[in-house]
Amino acid sequence: MTIERVFVAGAGLMGHGIAQVHAAAGREVTVYEPDIARAEAGIARITGNLDRAVAKGRLAEEARSGILARITGTADLADAEDADLVVEAVFEDVDVKSALWAQLDGIVQEDAIFASNTSSIAIDRLAAAVSEPRRARFLGMHFFSPVPVMPLVELIRGSATSDDAAEAVRALAGDLGKQVIVSADRPGFIVNRILIPLLGEAMRAYEQGVGTAQDIDTGAKVGLNHPMGPLELSDFIGLDVVLGIMRVLHEGFGEPQFAPPAVLERLVAEGHLGQKTGRGFHAYPR
Repeated sequence: MTIERVFVAGAGLMGHGIAQVHAAAGREVTVYEPDIARAEAGIARITGNLDRAVAKGRLAEEARSGILARITGTADLADAEDADLVVEAVFEDVDVKSALWAQLDGIVQEDAIFASNTSSIAIDRLAAAVSEPRRARFLGMHFFSPVPVMPLVELIRGSATSDDAAEAVRALAGDLGKQVIVSADRPGFIVNRILIPLLGEAMRAYEQGVGTAQDIDTGAKVGLNHPMGPLELSDFIGLDVVLGIMRVLHEGFGEPQFAPPAVLERLVAEGHLGQKTGRGFHAYPR
């Protein structure tokens, strides 16, 4: 199947990056948010990314203009009707995602591929929101942030996902310049199955007074050669997002290493979500 028209549902941290890389690979992209101002804000972030690339000599002005010309914002789900691929990148919540997929199932052409950017929720659980024939073209396409920079995509097949749909997405990811790994349909897939216990243990070390946030992060960066410390990375991802992933993993496996630490629950309850709010485990100038 040829994928030329892409509909991205969600224009936030992940969605705007997903839209950018598809447009940069020559696809026509529609970015959806129920509030058009949020879709336009996502496109403005893409414009900023491209402007910085031009200023650094990494992108020609003509290429920048071409990418932006292929991106349209909308607040109308009906604009997904002719999409070849729908990528969902909304909040990591089963009910939110399922409600959106159920709506899209009644709108989008029957041959389109449905791909969720979920970072933790089982694909079969989300595919249950669409009609049975559609499930053969439903899968996980998990990007990593920042999407234009990170070269990995996790491909997750549900129990009904067809070979044709999986191969079409694998070929597309290659066009996007991404390396594909394939995960079984288990909570957290491969990367977050490994990462989340690390983040949780760093948080528990912090709440038990083993070290300051700075020292814990420095220990990981210098002692483990990680590019970013675990608490800093959690702030970058968004503590609400991390909490949501931990809850999915803990529900799915029931093992203590996946349980959300109390300090994370408290920070999220207080509205301290990391970089996007100016405070998490670290403080960020705003």
